[in-house]
Amino acid sequence: MNIFNKKRLIILAITQIVIVTISFIYYRKVSLLSYINISFYFSSFLLLTSLLLFTVHSGFYDVITRSFSYAFSRGHNKRRFDEIPRLSELVTIDEKPLLFYGLVNGLFMVIALLVFYM
Repeated sequence: MNIFNKKRLIILAITQIVIVTISFIYYRKVSLLSYINISFYFSSFLLLTSLLLFTVHSGFYDVITRSFSYAFSRGHNKRRFDEIPRLSELVTIDEKPLLFYGLVNGLFMVIALLVFYM
């Protein structure tokens, strides 16, 4: 097992510990239903954040942000439209790890749901 996989396992273990801890703090107990509820919020947040980053990196918001920057620049600070950097160039966060952790936490939640309903 290489270092990259160990790092992923450690981060997954940390997210699971945080989910159980928040479940204990919020519900005053750790049950399967409370684990499912909290892990739903975690996986939803991770998946939606990764999808937002994906749309930003695809260039969907580039024209809008450049237009706002161009419209709100005033006076001697006025730049040409070509000089304004694109949002997809400015945001450098990789969405793939968030997608991976969101999918794995969602998979754990689905397994817990199957156990709960059986």
